[in-house]
Amino acid sequence: MSKVIVPEIGESIVEATVGNWLKNIGDLVTAGEPLVELETDKVNLEITANESGQISSISKVSGEVVAVGDTLAEITPVSGVVEEAPAPVAAPLPQANPPVESAAAVRATPDVRRLAREHGLDLEQIPSNSKGRITRDNVTSYVESSQPAPIVPQQAPGIVPAEKTSDARPGRPIERVRMSRRRLTIAQRLVQAQHTAAMLTTFNEVDMSAILDLRRRRKDTFFEKHGVRLGFMSFFTKASIAALKSMPRLNAEIAGDEMILKHYYDIGVAVSTDAGLVVPVVRDADRLNFAQLEKHIAEVAQKARNNTLSLDDLQGGTFTITNGGVFGSLLSTPILNAPQVAILGMHKIEERPVAINGQVVVRPMMYLALSYDHRIVDGSEAVRFLVLIKELLEDPESLLLEG
Repeated sequence: MSKVIVPEIGESIVEATVGNWLKNIGDLVTAGEPLVELETDKVNLEITANESGQISSISKVSGEVVAVGDTLAEITPVSGVVEEAPAPVAAPLPQANPPVESAAAVRATPDVRRLAREHGLDLEQIPSNSKGRITRDNVTSYVESSQPAPIVPQQAPGIVPAEKTSDARPGRPIERVRMSRRRLTIAQRLVQAQHTAAMLTTFNEVDMSAILDLRRRRKDTFFEKHGVRLGFMSFFTKASIAALKSMPRLNAEIAGDEMILKHYYDIGVAVSTDAGLVVPVVRDADRLNFAQLEKHIAEVAQKARNNTLSLDDLQGGTFTITNGGVFGSLLSTPILNAPQVAILGMHKIEERPVAINGQVVVRPMMYLALSYDHRIVDGSEAVRFLVLIKELLEDPESLLLEG
C-alpha cells in the first residue's frame, strides 16, 4: 500500500486547499494518472498516482486545507497492475491529461475544463466566445440548450433560502459560492497592504499623442521585424524603469527598520483572469528592448490566462504596473502589491479638451495614478516620480536615451 501525499510545491507555499477529486474510493488507477486537484494562492495543481492499483481510502475531502506531507489517499496494489512511478508530481492543471485528445488545443481555464468533464462534454462541441475562449457561461448555456426544460420551473441550482445574511427578511434566494484559495489570498493581502502600509496616491495625466503617432507610423514595420505588436506596456515599462533609476526608494521594500533598495528591475504586470488577478513578473526588464518587452509581457499574460504560470513567474517583483483602462476605467486608486512600495495605475485613453499655448485643443489623454508607501517615499518624491514618467511618455524618443 502506498500513500498519496501533498508534495513540496514551492518555497512560499506551505498549505493548499483540496479541490475536486477526479477519482473515488474503489477506482482503479495507473501510475501518473491525475487523482485530485489542489488549489494554492498562486497556482492550481493536479496530484497524480505514484503507483498503479486501487484507491482504498481518501483522507481529505474537497474544501479541506492540507499541508505539505499530509496524506490525501492510499493506493493498494492490484494483482496484474504493478507499474510504479516516481513520487506524486504537482503539475499545472492545463498540462494534465485532458478529457479528450483535442482538449489541449481548446482555450479554456482548468475550472471550465473540469465543469465540461463533469457533464461528460467534449470541449470542441461547445461554441466559444468572441475571443475564441470557452467560459463557464458557454458550458452552462450548452448544457441548458441540450436538455429539455422542466415542466414545472424549479429554483435555480445553487440558490438556497437565505440563512444568517445581512438581510433580516427570511426566505429570500441567495447563492453561496466558496471562494477559491487564490481569491481568499488576494483578499487577505489587499487588506494587509492597507493595514500595514501608509498608502497614499498621487495623480497626473499624460498626453498620449506622441505615443499614438509613433505606434501608427511604426506598428507595421515593428510587427514585420519582431513578430509582435507594439503596445502601450513597453512604453510605460521603459518610463517606469527610468523613473525608478532616478528615485530608487520607489524600487524598494521595508524590512524591520531597514530599507532594501533593489538595483534590479523585475516589473510585475497585473493580469486579470477568470480565477482572479495575478501579477506575473518580467525579470530584468531594464535589459530588454521594446520588442523583447512586448514579447515577454504577452507571454506571461497568456500563461496567466491559461493558468500555466509557474511559481517563479509569480515570485518577487520590485514594482508593479496595472492597466484598468482595458476595462474602461477612467480613474482609480491601485492598491500596493506588498512588499513593494509603489504601483503605477494606467487608465482609459479619452479625448479631452486641454489648453496648449493658450489655445484649447482636443488630445488623447490618460490619467495616471501612483500609489506609494509614505513610510519611505515622500510625497514630493512620488509627485516628481510621476511627473518624470509623464515627461518621458510625452517624448517617447527620450526613452531610448534613458536606456
